[in-house]
Amino acid sequence: MKLKLILYIAILLTAGCKNGTKNEATFSHNNNVVIANQFIDAFYSFNKDNLKGTLSYAEESQPSILYYQKWAECGNYEIIKRFNCEERNDSTVICPITVKDDLMSALQIDLNVTDTFHIIIKNQQIRSVETTSNDPDLYYEARDWIRQHRPELIEKPCEGMWEGGPTPCECIKAILQGLTEFKANEAAARTQ
Repeated sequence: MKLKLILYIAILLTAGCKNGTKNEATFSHNNNVVIANQFIDAFYSFNKDNLKGTLSYAEESQPSILYYQKWAECGNYEIIKRFNCEERNDSTVICPITVKDDLMSALQIDLNVTDTFHIIIKNQQIRSVETTSNDPDLYYEARDWIRQHRPELIEKPCEGMWEGGPTPCECIKAILQGLTEFKANEAAARTQ
């Protein structure tokens, strides 16, 4: 009888430990998503200090993400749809955000681009952030045209672009001017 009681208690304790692990994993999951959402809030607050605070353990990501925040602010990024952040594994959270911006307007494209933030979180701290985007091919074609035909337009203002360069606002303004010239050149070529 004592042996059965001991086995019964052991089974209950083992089951309890398994549930504890599951609860810890669920807590970790929910916590990572909360942390990722705090990052997104900080990014789109367009407050550099708020964003820098969320990146205090992601020093390598700071230059490009802080640059991108100012670029987005000066490019008039407006959130159109904020998708739910999703945990891909125990340390990666993906947050897609669809925005309206001046870049697509300059290209005369009726498209809202989705930027996806890939956020690595370990021990409840953001360790790195990278972004991807579904920018259309025309944007890359126009950017190449600017580099070929108007390099002087972007040379100074876009120095150190995405590496923490000093002038993200001036850079996006130069890119916008270049995109407008690209569209004008495209229209002129069609009328000839």
